[in-house]
Amino acid sequence: MPLSIQELLVQTSRTFALAIPLLPEPTQNTTCLAYLLFRIADTLEDAETWSRAQRQEALAELGELFKAPSQESARSMSRRWLAGTPTTHAGYRALLEAVPEVMAEVERLEAGNRRIVLDHALRTAIGMRGVLERADAQGRVRINDLAELKAYCYVVAGIVGELLTALFVHNAPSLRAVEEVLTRHQLEFGEGLQLVNILKDESVDRGEGRSYLPVEVPRVEVLELAKSDLAGARRYIAALREGGAPRGFVAFTALSEELAEASLVRLERDGPGAKVSRTEVFEILARVQEGGV
Repeated sequence: MPLSIQELLVQTSRTFALAIPLLPEPTQNTTCLAYLLFRIADTLEDAETWSRAQRQEALAELGELFKAPSQESARSMSRRWLAGTPTTHAGYRALLEAVPEVMAEVERLEAGNRRIVLDHALRTAIGMRGVLERADAQGRVRINDLAELKAYCYVVAGIVGELLTALFVHNAPSLRAVEEVLTRHQLEFGEGLQLVNILKDESVDRGEGRSYLPVEVPRVEVLELAKSDLAGARRYIAALREGGAPRGFVAFTALSEELAEASLVRLERDGPGAKVSRTEVFEILARVQEGGV
């Protein structure tokens, strides 16, 4: 029996499993479903047992599903993907099994939220197919310079920043007053979070044949770019406050930024693989929930 939407979130995420419940409805459910669609695409892009061609074909199918949602197509794709054993990760396999249920929930969203989610998920699926053009026949991605790194971060995280801004403004129209500022910093927000993840997972990625950090770019340069991006993320959060955003919007974004900031401190001090302790994670979460951000 497929897991519930909330169970799928917990099984497939780290930070977002803590951050998304801070959002008010309907933004909470919409963001959860958007995250799961992006994670489905990411699972197909990273399918460790598949060739590049198999991954690209699956992402093309997923894109067609986002363009024209269909329960029959979702069930057929889910069965076919799982039969090919794209991943050994239990949570990601459960998510692929639940594609029909996730798509059914997306179809129940209010029309504006549904269109925002599907449009942005489609752009990411298309972008991930493009990322695989730079991979070898086995699907191993190697990024060669800073421009390629920024382009990759846009596909997997910058579009998420655009998605969140669209959802926030749609569900809290008062934010139209600060929409220009939010738009100015939304890509920095997404890129900053992704750069921290790449730096944190550097050793694991290399062990699995992926190379997201360009060899010719000094690691300190990537660290400095992440710092600059997180400064932009803080300006994004300040604009939410100035625009009178619901408290949950501020808590959601502040938790994501503060956890990334804390991770960056440890990465600078201890190198690849350094992580924020569970104790500090829950201290940051408690402070954000209390409004002390």
